[in-house]
Amino acid sequence: MLLKQHLNMADREKPSEGLQLSQEWLEAADCRAELLQHLKDQVPQIFCLKKELSPPEEEELTQRRLLHPLECFLFGEDPQEGRQKLQQGSASSQLCGRVFKEGETVYSCRDCAIDPTCVLCMDCFQDSVHKNHRYKMHASSGGGFCDCGDVEAWKVGPCCSKHDLGAAAAMVTDEDVLEPELYERAEKLFRVLLRYVTDFLVWEENFELSAELQPRLKDNAYYCVLYNDEHHSYDHVIYTLQRSVNCDQAEAQTHTTLIDKEGRRAVKRGTLRSCQQAKDLIRSNSEHISLQPLRVEILHATVMAHQTFAIRLGSWFQKIIGYSVGFRQAFCQVALEPNADRDRPCLISRLMLHDARMYKGARKIVHELIFSSMLMDSDSKRLFAIQFTKHYKQLQKDFISDDHERSISITALSVQIFTVPTLARQLIEECNVIKVIVDTVLELLREHLDESNRFFFLGYNSDKFSRIQVIFHDLRYILISKPCVWTEELRGQFLEGFKIFLGFLKCMQGMEEVKRQLGQHIAVEPEWEAGFTLQIQLRHILAMFQDWCSSDYEIMLQAFKECHSALIECNNQPFHKEATDFYMCKHILRARPYKVSQEPVSIHLPISRLLAGLYVLMWKTGVIERLDDPESYDFIQLVEHPLRCVVLAAQVTAEMWRRNGLSLVSQVYYYQDVKCRDEMYDKDIIMLQIAASKMDPNHFLMLILLRFELFDYFNGNSVSKDQDELTQWNRLTEEMLFLLIAIFGERYVPGISHVTKEDVTMREVVHLLCIEPMAHSTLVKSLPENENHETGLEAVIAKVATFRKPGVSGHGLYEVKKERLMDFNPFFYHYSRSQRSKAEESQKKRRAQESNDKALRPPVPPAFSPSFSRIVQLLCCDVFIHILRRILQKAAEDRSTQWTEAMIQRALHLIGQALVEEKTQLESGSVEDVTFDFSLKGRTVGSEHGKSLFLLLSKIKALPSLEAQKDLVKWLLQMFEIVKCIREKSSPTVSVSMDTTKPEESSQDKEKAERKRKAEAAKLHRQKIMAQMSAMQKNFIESNKMLYDNMPETGTQEEPVPSSESSAMEQRELCISFGPLRGPTPAEREVLTCILCQEEQEVLPLAPAMVLTACVQRSTVLTQCRGKIPANRADGTGTYPLFMPPDLAVGTHTGSCGHVMHATCWQKYFEAVQNTTRNRLHAELIVDLENGEYLCPLCKSLCNTVIPLIPLEPLTFNYENAEIIGQHLTLPRWIQVLAARIRGLKSVMQDNDVQPDGGSSAATGTTGLFGDGQPDFRSILAYGVQESRKFSDGIAEMLVVCATTVHRVGLKTAPNELCPRVPLMAWNTCAFTIQAIENILQEEDKPLFGSLQNRQIAGLKAIVQFAASQRLKSSQGVIQRHFADMMGVLLPVLSRKNTPSILDVDFFHLLVGLVLSIPSLYQEEGIDLQPSAVSSAFNNMYIFHLVTMAHILQVLLTSTDFPAAGDGEETEEARLAAELHTTVLLHTGRLVPDLSGGSVAQRVKAGIEPFLRSAALFFNCLTGVHPPEELFSAPVSSPGQMEALCSYLALPFNVFQLFQDYRDAVSPMLQRWCGSPSITKALQGKTQTSRYPRRRNRLIDLPEDYSALLNKASHFQCPKSTVDERKHPTLCLVCGAMLCSQSSCCLSQLDGEDVGACTAHAATCGAGVGMFLRIRECEIVLMASKTRGSTYPAPYLDDYGETDPHLGRGNPLHLCPERYRKLNQLWQQHCILEEIARSLEVVNVMFAFEWQLV
Repeated sequence: MLLKQHLNMADREKPSEGLQLSQEWLEAADCRAELLQHLKDQVPQIFCLKKELSPPEEEELTQRRLLHPLECFLFGEDPQEGRQKLQQGSASSQLCGRVFKEGETVYSCRDCAIDPTCVLCMDCFQDSVHKNHRYKMHASSGGGFCDCGDVEAWKVGPCCSKHDLGAAAAMVTDEDVLEPELYERAEKLFRVLLRYVTDFLVWEENFELSAELQPRLKDNAYYCVLYNDEHHSYDHVIYTLQRSVNCDQAEAQTHTTLIDKEGRRAVKRGTLRSCQQAKDLIRSNSEHISLQPLRVEILHATVMAHQTFAIRLGSWFQKIIGYSVGFRQAFCQVALEPNADRDRPCLISRLMLHDARMYKGARKIVHELIFSSMLMDSDSKRLFAIQFTKHYKQLQKDFISDDHERSISITALSVQIFTVPTLARQLIEECNVIKVIVDTVLELLREHLDESNRFFFLGYNSDKFSRIQVIFHDLRYILISKPCVWTEELRGQFLEGFKIFLGFLKCMQGMEEVKRQLGQHIAVEPEWEAGFTLQIQLRHILAMFQDWCSSDYEIMLQAFKECHSALIECNNQPFHKEATDFYMCKHILRARPYKVSQEPVSIHLPISRLLAGLYVLMWKTGVIERLDDPESYDFIQLVEHPLRCVVLAAQVTAEMWRRNGLSLVSQVYYYQDVKCRDEMYDKDIIMLQIAASKMDPNHFLMLILLRFELFDYFNGNSVSKDQDELTQWNRLTEEMLFLLIAIFGERYVPGISHVTKEDVTMREVVHLLCIEPMAHSTLVKSLPENENHETGLEAVIAKVATFRKPGVSGHGLYEVKKERLMDFNPFFYHYSRSQRSKAEESQKKRRAQESNDKALRPPVPPAFSPSFSRIVQLLCCDVFIHILRRILQKAAEDRSTQWTEAMIQRALHLIGQALVEEKTQLESGSVEDVTFDFSLKGRTVGSEHGKSLFLLLSKIKALPSLEAQKDLVKWLLQMFEIVKCIREKSSPTVSVSMDTTKPEESSQDKEKAERKRKAEAAKLHRQKIMAQMSAMQKNFIESNKMLYDNMPETGTQEEPVPSSESSAMEQRELCISFGPLRGPTPAEREVLTCILCQEEQEVLPLAPAMVLTACVQRSTVLTQCRGKIPANRADGTGTYPLFMPPDLAVGTHTGSCGHVMHATCWQKYFEAVQNTTRNRLHAELIVDLENGEYLCPLCKSLCNTVIPLIPLEPLTFNYENAEIIGQHLTLPRWIQVLAARIRGLKSVMQDNDVQPDGGSSAATGTTGLFGDGQPDFRSILAYGVQESRKFSDGIAEMLVVCATTVHRVGLKTAPNELCPRVPLMAWNTCAFTIQAIENILQEEDKPLFGSLQNRQIAGLKAIVQFAASQRLKSSQGVIQRHFADMMGVLLPVLSRKNTPSILDVDFFHLLVGLVLSIPSLYQEEGIDLQPSAVSSAFNNMYIFHLVTMAHILQVLLTSTDFPAAGDGEETEEARLAAELHTTVLLHTGRLVPDLSGGSVAQRVKAGIEPFLRSAALFFNCLTGVHPPEELFSAPVSSPGQMEALCSYLALPFNVFQLFQDYRDAVSPMLQRWCGSPSITKALQGKTQTSRYPRRRNRLIDLPEDYSALLNKASHFQCPKSTVDERKHPTLCLVCGAMLCSQSSCCLSQLDGEDVGACTAHAATCGAGVGMFLRIRECEIVLMASKTRGSTYPAPYLDDYGETDPHLGRGNPLHLCPERYRKLNQLWQQHCILEEIARSLEVVNVMFAFEWQLV
């Protein structure tokens, strides 16, 4: 009753009352109190009533009783008039500000965006200049907004055409549009309402309200409210609600969905006690499932009502401030104004600080309100940013303890603030935001500090840690744009922030030290992921700090000093031993002993690496000159820890740390991996290069030997016979030499040499492509990204590589250009071990193919910059020469345990580097100025003992064990000679030197003999392989003989092809498939091999059965009425499957992969598959065992039955007898004989409901029509009979198996081999499969016979013979009845009441049924008879001629679009066509139009051609008569095809001649056919008819640009849902319907089960089979049933020839016609089931995907 009163009051209230009410509020002394009084009275009467209002009713009351009066108060007049005035005085906003929803596609321009966070919505992108730039697209995670119009976000094109800069001027003037009174009212109203909203969104009193809103009478009405959390799943909550509040599953699902969407939901209304009981039940039931109970609260009804209205006011605020900039400014002023109580924050800060305690719906409203207000105004945005930064630490702490995702946290707004360059700098200057962010991280990670004040992450909380990582994104946002102009304030605050950041790095420097495990394996793997996660997060931040420092000299200098001081503080840990003197080659190094293998060592050295980066930048910018005494730095101390780290990695590679487990191996992997190496491994190499440039080269090398623990080994003081220790020394030597190669040769760092970033990227790409050709995405993954996620690949790839486009599968590949191969370095320091091996093998193979030597020479590096030029002295110092001599001496003496080939290869590479360097220096300057004298030392040092480098090289050249390095050694000796000549300024001689040619000559004969021996061995090996291949080929041919025997052969078996023209004509006459002049059936002997037992067997009718694997499936590929699946009548009379409708709504297709088995072998295999597959996880996803599915044993195609192989019946055809019978058995006589036989058969005559005008006068009717001499019941037998074919029991059994499967699948019914529709379905699948093959051949314009695959030929022949044999396994009475019913379509005298008209049947299906069932008429009681070959020839001919004439009439009756007539003379064909057309028009009572016979003939021939092609395929498989050559070689569209078809099918070339030849017989039938009532209805347009030729179905046309599809998806509205939640727009590629996939809103019932939109759609569109494109995921979904599906690559490729599933890379995508054509073929050839099964077979399915919900 109370509800009715409310509604009546609302109806009576007029808009003028709202004005009156607002006037009262305006005039009141305390406006706020009056407003709150109104809310106090009205809100509880609208929201949260006992009987809930419907959403429209509630909205109407809210508008009339609450929002309308408020708007009247705001405008001071009727709101509509006020809005109109505002619109006249304001312009559209320059900023778009569209807030993105989760999953919405957004775009970023790689050319113009300031950073990757600058994005555009779909609409703005389509109307912007960026559409033609390099853009990226990806799905939004929700919460951001469109940056269109923000001039700070874009380098060019900041606005789309809708938000162009013309609006900016309007915005400036727009500020003063509001009149002072209006602005004052707005401010007053906003202050009251925003405080009201804030109070209730942060309200924590569940039972009480503030005094101003407390009702006089407090009802005992409460709500039990359930809140969302991230601990319980959907099913948990549904289960709990069903158990706790007595709701059914549907209601519980609704509650759960809304809880997940809005964050909370009232699940019960009642008294306080009942709500408390519900609360206790919910908590206890949820605790059984999860350790943490669901959050439930009890709220008083009035509290709930006011909170609901507060949320509604949030969206109202957005609408109001969207009217005018003035309103927005007033709102921002109110939201940001300081509180009167200084201890309390402003309103917006209160909302922010309470964000983590709000439920999801409230958060969304607050965030959207901030987006539409403060973030749309630059001044307000700055003030808001200050408030945000002020509370940053607390907000992040709340987020860490919150369990909701970041996308719905207030902290996610940082990206909108910190990425604005001007705002970021202001926040650094005013709030020192860098310090705030780093302090926040430090405070949150303080619990992980050990006693040394370093991080130790043992037992850390991964969820909490992942939330802390997000804070680093904010630091990256702040640093994303370095300042162009530095102020003193900015310098000071930045340096202070940098110091705090160094404090954070000090906690990482040396953290998580490891010590080598000896004796036994480590018990527990230590935590290491957290440390590397931090390193990955800091990677870009460290680079950005260096970038900021490099932009100002003063900052650079101070930052370097601070960094050095921090490093000294970290490095002050004492050594365990005092400094000692070490001697080598008369050089003394004083250093502290330290062994990495015995002491603790850490891989984390961020400060050392930051210092290295700053040092290089100082040299590059010249700031180093302003550094006080740069030579005073102790470089031994600075390089100590990076050197230890490099040695640690070397020792791990040498397998010295195996007992430390996989954790250390993983750390070393990431240390050198592309994700971390920029700020780890690379910086360590740079620090080593810095030390090498400043230290004495001998001392530097001695230090390296010491830390590698090889000093004594190279000093000759360590001798060991322990094999493990020797192997360890060898491995360490290899790694030490590799390090020297990197220190000397890796100069591609800006500052170390004069190279650019582009040069660095080019070198990386060259070395990656030297491994193998790579796809663009692989290259991108292998290159380091900068802070904008750019690799620089696009700028250089064209210079170093050529692109090879992809084919129908695979992806495009880049191949390195030959001219760039000179830059290849086999010891490139970014190669992993496997990459280095592959690259070396690849390049050696390439050089061998080009007939070059296999020497992989060191490339010529760029020159060091002057500050690093001293590094080259490493390669000519005494210690270096000593190291090389020791290594080569061991090899020359062939002490195999003390050297390895890898060690020698590295030593040779170093020698090559030194010689190349010396040659380069000599060529670029005078000999006197060059101090690099490696070649001189290489010849002289040790020469007195014959142990100089040069002589040692000459010795090892002849070593058989170093055969692989022979070419390199030879090249080095030549280089020695070349350098010597340059020094002496003479030309190099051919021979290296006299003393080295002798050993070379002495070994020449041996080398020749060895080469000859190897060549002979290779020849023998090749011959052996060829013999094996030949044997395998013969075995394959024998095993797959069917494939070869079925190849088409020219000529007939009776005689060879004659060469004369007359003989050719005779041969052509024999190419007739039926009739008295039919050609011979080749007597082929078919011997096949079983793929299971590999035994051969000839296919014979009485032999054991051999079967062909097959898959039967329902199909709509040929349908003309997409989406219409006809129902099957139980009796089958008058409808499908007895008569296939002409629209081919759904057919039954049988395909085969062409593999043959014995029937017994197949049965055993199938039983074994059933037994083994049942135990496999999720096997039901691959094969449906209950429905007889299995995978082909050979090719793994999906099958569900087998087709028995039946040979062609041997033919004995008497042409003389045929000629005699032909003279007597005319068409009228044949019809009389047939009618007499049918009338005499009891099976047909019983229950024969013939037409009223037929009845008993049928006999006299036929006699009157066709002359005298009425035939009797057995006259049909007089024209020739023979005994029926007999089959073995195995073939008979397999006929039943196949027919039952076709019947079960085709009609979706239970298996029943006695059903009268079984033979009908066998004939139908035969006809439909032939039509499908003809459709494919026509689509691809291929020859009708010559282009069929072997498996198609084998399958087609087997299906036709199987269908022809069905009459032998079914009741003859049933077959006879089917024949009579089908014949009734053609012969009106046999028609029944429900016999369809000629417009309602598909005549090819009818032809197949009639031809295959007519032999049943010859059955006599007790005798199995069938027509003789001559009888069959006439039966087939007359049936075909009748069906063809009926089909011609069908085409004429349905045609409206006749082609234009030509100008030529009228032919006989045109005359007969015109005559027939006129006759038909007269019979149907239509006017005769002015239409030429030529256009009629052209139209009819085009209409019947598909039917004739299908008939040719059918009769070829049935009779085996070889078709004319034109049908083998010429495409279906070529001239002469029609004539060849007519010849093969015993038709006159002029098909209209049939009506003349059979005029007497056909004229009465023509009249009866045209007089059918259904034809009259069709011609009047009352029923739909099919047109001929039928429309060729193909997949829908897709746009070339994928963004057009995304645009379409963005405007897609789910028809069953009004909410704005994320959708999965999915496009049906078969019909073009857009569906809402994987969404609860579009679930529907199918066979009593809930299914998704795609599954339901596939059931009607594709008979259960579907092909869908998920637009936002950019992937194809193939579906075959409710439980099976798989994904497939979309046919869209980027410019690099790659697909992009889920838009992971986001590059522009374009349609690939070849791939889409392949998809079309997949669909047309009925291979979707096969593709799904294969993909599921390959993938190991661990968790079953619920495809039915897609």
